[in-house]
Amino acid sequence: MSNILTTLGNIPVTSSVIASLYPDVKTKFAKVAQLERAGEIIRLRRNLFVVNPEETGKPLSSGLIANHLLAPSYVSMQTALRYYGLIPEAVYTIQSMTFKAAKEFNTPVGNYCYYHISRETYPIGITQIKDGNSVYIMATPEKALCDLIANQPGVNLRYKKEALEFLEENLRFDMDKFSQFNQEIFLAYAKNGKKSTSILTILKLLQHE
Repeated sequence: MSNILTTLGNIPVTSSVIASLYPDVKTKFAKVAQLERAGEIIRLRRNLFVVNPEETGKPLSSGLIANHLLAPSYVSMQTALRYYGLIPEAVYTIQSMTFKAAKEFNTPVGNYCYYHISRETYPIGITQIKDGNSVYIMATPEKALCDLIANQPGVNLRYKKEALEFLEENLRFDMDKFSQFNQEIFLAYAKNGKKSTSILTILKLLQHE
């Protein structure tokens, strides 16, 4: 039984995909319910499951799960900044951006929060991350910072001094890495995204204006 499930690895799949592994079983969705009760598969949300890593021997990928829980989406904000080593604090909720409605999922394998972004801004500054045998979509460091500024209440960066305080004191940002950021992503984000004034202030700080 578990040998069949291992073919799915750690990829989130629907009940139909799981049921298709058991062509001789007539009550396929009852089979899925049985597997869930046995703990062999884990329900992430309605009609989306992942095989228990104890069955596959493969660790779950939070980024891959995040991309599948609500699609299209990409991992961003503090989650991405922490991944890149730009901020020191641990992040316990996986944060993502989507051009669908904002949503939150509390699953047995973690909490996932999705913020809305416009369709025009969505494709700016996203990249693929390889996680073992998995690949998922994440913001670049620049895009993750833009998304964070755009979606964090109370952040209004009008002056470079405010921007520097936000980075150094609020986020405890790695300023050496910040100095190497791609300026074009901030410029593109400011043209289409929210809080363009704050984004441009960050850009001025980066340009030493």
